[in-house]
Amino acid sequence: MNSTVLTLYIDPGTGSMLFSILIGAAATLFFLAKALFLKLKLFFSGKKGGVAADSSYKKYVIYCEGKQYWNVFKPVADEFEKRGIELTYYTSAKDDPVFNETYKFVKPEFIGEGNVAFAKLNMLSAGFVLMTTPGLQVYQLKRSKRVAHYSHVLHMPNDATTYRLFGLDYFDSVLLTGDYQKDDIRALEKQRGIPQKELVTVGCTYLDVLSQKIKSVPQEENHPFTVLVSPSWGKVGVLARYGEKLLDPLVKTGWRIIVRPHPQSKKSEPEMLKRLETRYKDNKNLEWDYERDNIYSMKKADMMISDFSGIIFDYTFLCDKPVMYVSADMDLMPYDAYDLNKQLWQFAVLEKMGIKLDEKDFDNIKEVIQNASDSPELAAQRKIAKETAWMHIGEAGKRIADYMIQKTGD
Repeated sequence: MNSTVLTLYIDPGTGSMLFSILIGAAATLFFLAKALFLKLKLFFSGKKGGVAADSSYKKYVIYCEGKQYWNVFKPVADEFEKRGIELTYYTSAKDDPVFNETYKFVKPEFIGEGNVAFAKLNMLSAGFVLMTTPGLQVYQLKRSKRVAHYSHVLHMPNDATTYRLFGLDYFDSVLLTGDYQKDDIRALEKQRGIPQKELVTVGCTYLDVLSQKIKSVPQEENHPFTVLVSPSWGKVGVLARYGEKLLDPLVKTGWRIIVRPHPQSKKSEPEMLKRLETRYKDNKNLEWDYERDNIYSMKKADMMISDFSGIIFDYTFLCDKPVMYVSADMDLMPYDAYDLNKQLWQFAVLEKMGIKLDEKDFDNIKEVIQNASDSPELAAQRKIAKETAWMHIGEAGKRIADYMIQKTGD
């Protein structure tokens, strides 16, 4: 009796494909089961603040994306500590200054950078989350369904529409430095047909911090006349656009020149900075400032030269000294402000309180600066700008803590 043996042959390519399909199906089932387990866990764990809360629930959370924002959050953290209320402080900076504090109720934790941090934040379970990071629900950082309230705190006293497109659209509230910032946010909400956010004017936390710090910086003995060059970054910033054309004549004045590049310049345009640093390495009257706090250079400066950088307002509000600005053709297309088709407040006010410096004036800049003395009119405009953009001076930390607690029902 003959028997026939059938042999099933699968070529390597087909086998590999079938194996991939089986692995993919198994992975899909695993994640579906995990998601179902999480939903059941949330269902039986109850709700807090209108959202389901599990054992990982944090009532109050701050997310700090970099140590440069410590001055924004410190007054808030201090306020929670003073009140004895627990606050979770997530940070993407291993060397965040929060770790140097001796807080009992503020709990700091490093959660990684970039997508590692966002992965944790996207699954967060919390009552109130405060951050300076824009673009919620636009880029990698998403709204967690287990967070009751997302709030953005402005870390600048200038226009709230100078974030990239849709930077503030998906927050539940925005905490402002001045009432003037409300109108443009409302205009964008109406134009885009999105729900109105809560807009609360709290003041400016980091200016509150810097105003106290700068008072403790001693006056220089034998103070030399000092010009601070502190621009924004990018191709329309003063350093990138003019570089040697501006710095050469400034160095020739013999005055002390302090150049403080924007922090982003070190990341985005290091070649430009290296070129300029090499060019002026033998000039004893030119200094480079890369300190985290800008108050030390501002305290030394008798005048600032900038473009559209927000440091203009730091210097004006904290030091009350004249500012010269080089007109920059800022392309607003990538920013929320583009959709408003109007002049930004910061540009309009700079024209009133600042002194315009044209490229044609660079060659005789010493004479231009000597003739551009301060005036009662400029001082008056600086005062108006400060009252407009920096309200509730010294109260921002308390007002933010009050709002967070009020929203969560404590």
